[in-house]
Amino acid sequence: TRFAVVRYGNVVGSRGSVVPFFKKLIDEGASSLPITDARMTRFWITLQDGVDFVIRNFVRMHGGEIFVPKIPSVRITDLAEAMAPGLQQEVIGIRPGEKLHETMCPADDSHLTVEFSDHFVIRPTIKFFRGDVDYLTNNIEERGEIVPQGFEYSSGTNPHFLNVDEIKAYNVRAGA
Repeated sequence: TRFAVVRYGNVVGSRGSVVPFFKKLIDEGASSLPITDARMTRFWITLQDGVDFVIRNFVRMHGGEIFVPKIPSVRITDLAEAMAPGLQQEVIGIRPGEKLHETMCPADDSHLTVEFSDHFVIRPTIKFFRGDVDYLTNNIEERGEIVPQGFEYSSGTNPHFLNVDEIKAYNVRAGA
């Protein structure tokens, strides 16, 4: 038996996501949407994309690694605009424990992180299964490259941000 972990961002429309909260406020006729901080960003993935990523990695995994998909980010202000065009956004302040940005590959793990075309792998510090595995090549012979020291994969510095129209399309595709 082998184990691996998949780490991904906000699942569009899932419980705990801001989408159902915004939708409820909009349906109730709110005059504004509360924004904790205008700088806030989140990684964005549909449930189906998340499931597909998990399934793809069953065949890729050696065991012990963490898989992180390359997915887009959204700005909370763009999400609010996509869901309620023209509705006022009221900045209410960040809540205790809330982060401005999500980090899925922390800089502290850069020495363990391998970049592939559509995902990252954070290698385990302990070889659980086979000592000869270097994790640079997965079980289907895809080859990755070690990221530079200090690399961080964060929703705030992600090179792929969705615009308002793309957010609308994602939300429709997710049924949110």
